[in-house]
Amino acid sequence: MKEIVPKVDEKKTKAALEKTLYKYRDYLLTLPSDLMPTITPAYSLVCPSNTNSFSSKTENLAIERVQYEEARTAYMNKIHSAVATLKPVERQIIIQRFLAEDPYYDVDIFIDLGLSKNTYYKKKWQAMLRLAFALKIEVYQRNAVVK
Repeated sequence: MKEIVPKVDEKKTKAALEKTLYKYRDYLLTLPSDLMPTITPAYSLVCPSNTNSFSSKTENLAIERVQYEEARTAYMNKIHSAVATLKPVERQIIIQRFLAEDPYYDVDIFIDLGLSKNTYYKKKWQAMLRLAFALKIEVYQRNAVVK
């Protein structure tokens, strides 16, 4: 009987993980200006269709802001939980390279950790692969390996 063993597509998995981690950094650094209330008044000659309900732009923006913050917090907690599963050196590499407000360059990280270049890149790839599995964003090749 032949066994089908899926194989991870390394390039696509790395791209998916980097996209996820850059989204984390975006959440960390930005708050969209379209979720901030405007300070200039807007007037309209059109009467509201339902006179029993009250809705203001500021109220709607406040609701959107709360929803955004909830989604942001959930996303960041998901990333934090996944990073916490990594080994200490792997965690440090991921945090410094991808999650810091001002990310480090690879060369600075491996010098800081006292690792050789080759060892650093092996550990970085292991950390990225473990993190992709923890976040359930790994990508498999379409053509499965048959054993």
